[in-house]
Amino acid sequence: MAITRLMAPLLLSTFALGGCVAAAVGTAGAVGVAAVQDRTVGEAVDDASASNEIKAKLLSEGGYGEVDVEVSNGLALLSGRVSSPEMRVKAEDIAWSSTRVTDVANEIQIEAPGGFFANASDELITARVRSSLIAARDIKSVNFNVETYNGVVYLMGIARSDAELEAAAEKASLVGGVNRVVSYVRVRETPRRAGAVTRAPDDELLGGAVY
Repeated sequence: MAITRLMAPLLLSTFALGGCVAAAVGTAGAVGVAAVQDRTVGEAVDDASASNEIKAKLLSEGGYGEVDVEVSNGLALLSGRVSSPEMRVKAEDIAWSSTRVTDVANEIQIEAPGGFFANASDELITARVRSSLIAARDIKSVNFNVETYNGVVYLMGIARSDAELEAAAEKASLVGGVNRVVSYVRVRETPRRAGAVTRAPDDELLGGAVY
């Protein structure tokens, strides 16, 4: 979930002094994850690079210590809290500035700082949701990203079918402490057979599907 304000200065100095190193580590990790996910190495690297880029820009602005950034399949999800509407708009502008981003879902709330305990509670929910997805035999959990803010669980990533997406959302909704589930998951289209009729892809995901 979001990084606490106490950690923000430390992370800012890390980006300032070793941004290239941090980006390289993130990119290498993305390549490894892509090996077991239903996405290409190129997609994984682009998402990791975009996420690193947006996070670095937000931290350099200051005041965005409780904003989290996740990028999946070119969709940047912004969640957490800021102190003013102007900061919320600024965060979205920064996300759109990445050339690797094709969509931005701005779920940032305008609130006072939540502090350590609020963030820790959301982290616990995230861990429980991930465990629930891992335990489900009909869900390829590695394809799903999970973020939580104020008890609202955000799902991102790739589903192999509509049924798998529904199952993942249902599993997440049953975890204790979850108020609702918002899905930005995209269903990966199966390869088209010769002569097969395909439906138009549903790419309009901004706003998210609520469960």
